[in-house]
Amino acid sequence: MGAYQSAPTETSVHQFTVKDGSGRDVDLGIYKGKVLLVVNVASKCGFTNSNYTQLTELYNKYKSKDFEILAFPCNQFLHQEPRTEQEIKDFACTRFKAEFPIFQKVKVNGPETVAVYKFLKASKPGFMGNRIKWNFTKFLIDKEGKVIGRYGTTKSPSSIEQDIQKALGS
Repeated sequence: MGAYQSAPTETSVHQFTVKDGSGRDVDLGIYKGKVLLVVNVASKCGFTNSNYTQLTELYNKYKSKDFEILAFPCNQFLHQEPRTEQEIKDFACTRFKAEFPIFQKVKVNGPETVAVYKFLKASKPGFMGNRIKWNFTKFLIDKEGKVIGRYGTTKSPSSIEQDIQKALGS
């Protein structure tokens, strides 16, 4: 079979199970009916301060309106997320007052890419096709679990607020 990969059979992000920061399974089906912003995060990136700050602002503004941010730490880009899961959570929650879920560290590119990221990338290819270019790539997911937007690192979270509002129906 070699490099051949079959097309994903999943049609919704809600069909995946991921690991939380403590290694426990989380069925993403619990987010049915919510608009999601899925982001690969890192604590030692030049985009960290602005992204975490704006993600926290968006979360606080829309969390009561069926909006959720799912953060996936990733150390694949110049090793900018070397911390442990607990250190990552402490960093985000203490420094940025982040209250959104921060999952187990994942791989978003290469042969060890986690299944949910394979689905996200296949649903909305970006500038580099099915690869994630850098930290803080964002995927906007509608209430049915379909990918409706992909935003690169340099697209700030606050600049996609209108897309979030539209997805929420507000």
